[in-house]
Amino acid sequence: MNTTNAAKPELARDLGLSHAGAVVVGTIIGSGIFLVPSEMMQAVGSARIVYLAWVVGGLLSFFGALTYAELGAMKPQAGGEYVYVRDAYGPLAGFLYSWTWFLIAKPASIATITTGLVRILETFPVFSFFSRACISHPFAVTYGQMVAIAATVLVSWLNYIGVRRAGEFQFLFTLLKVAIILGIVAVGFSYGGGTWANFATEFTGAKGGVAGFFAALVAALWAYDGWNDLNMMAGEIRNPQRNIPLALIWGVATVGALYILVNAAVQYVLPAAAIAASDRPASDAVALVLGQLGASLVSAGMAISMLVTLNGTVMSGARVPFATARDGYFFKAIAVVHPRFHTPSVAIVAQCLLAIVLLLLGGSFRQFFSLAIFAEWLFYMIAGSTVFVFRRRQPTLDRPYRVWGYPVIPALFVLASAALLYYTFTDNLKSSGGGCLAILTGVPVFYFFARRRSAKPK
Repeated sequence: MNTTNAAKPELARDLGLSHAGAVVVGTIIGSGIFLVPSEMMQAVGSARIVYLAWVVGGLLSFFGALTYAELGAMKPQAGGEYVYVRDAYGPLAGFLYSWTWFLIAKPASIATITTGLVRILETFPVFSFFSRACISHPFAVTYGQMVAIAATVLVSWLNYIGVRRAGEFQFLFTLLKVAIILGIVAVGFSYGGGTWANFATEFTGAKGGVAGFFAALVAALWAYDGWNDLNMMAGEIRNPQRNIPLALIWGVATVGALYILVNAAVQYVLPAAAIAASDRPASDAVALVLGQLGASLVSAGMAISMLVTLNGTVMSGARVPFATARDGYFFKAIAVVHPRFHTPSVAIVAQCLLAIVLLLLGGSFRQFFSLAIFAEWLFYMIAGSTVFVFRRRQPTLDRPYRVWGYPVIPALFVLASAALLYYTFTDNLKSSGGGCLAILTGVPVFYFFARRRSAKPK
């Protein structure tokens, strides 16, 4: 018996169904639902077509969740999508997914969330100094950047000291987030000046056409983004064959219902032109009912919402490089499990440092978002397609959950991912081209680790 391996610490399966559901709901609902209704209205110009974009985006996300439910229940291991891509298309494809996620997508997502958090806090007069520099040499760093870094470090530390603590934080604050959203809905429909006639209004300056609808759909899908994070944590979920499908399906369905309700409340208060002209439609709608206090309450709710999303993003992201290092295709230290906390501690620290580097380099919310979105949709498409590979290659493998509507449902998700990948690539060639180059830099890195792995004694 190898006593070294026997004593080796492992990740702890400390997350129950409530934690898993909170990871899905809490990670998806960030700032998007509060901000993107104006972008969507500017794109399509019609309240009815905005709703169509929300419904289509919700269905596509739900189809993705159904597909990932089968994959997660079948392969309940840490790393999620990395495991599916590796097993379906080989170690190089799996590594390129992990490399991209570790180097670009997750650090950029963390930077996007924390930069957005700072933007929201800046709307409060007490935090108006965030845009001023606190360090001038050797390069300028603003107070806002320092707050974003502090939030990244704080949430990373919470995840470092135990997945159960991070899961409980996620659960409690997700409940608070949902309560705030339902409160916004109730306030909107209580407005005496509201009218159902607003749902028939139009904004004449919209982009319109197919391009406009795709722009609105991309905005909606960004608001729905994050449901896939749960699968990365499959190695720490109790009874994953049951809890992963339940959390994914009910979580995405719950978010879809909440999003439809919020949009209905906002449109009940504001006509289409007012929504298109607003930077924060939900805040403006509540402000009409409750005054400036109402707008401040919505901003506080947005800040809490983004903090919960940040926790889910940090929690899930570190598991991908951890799984890759366990396979021998990355630095050995990244595969270390903390002997006391049973978390991928080194991977969490490395992810935190990469996000801090991005935040120190500076950049806008939109730049960070553009950096992440192309890589994310590329691997949604690739990971979703693995369900067809496994059905053909391993037909007798135990599948505790089988995706409803196979092969149509997963095919629609993969095709939609491909279409949106094309749209995001052509819409932002610079960021997408940079993303492609970053992915390709992983090829020589993979072969470096592959040679080291093959040279080790068996």
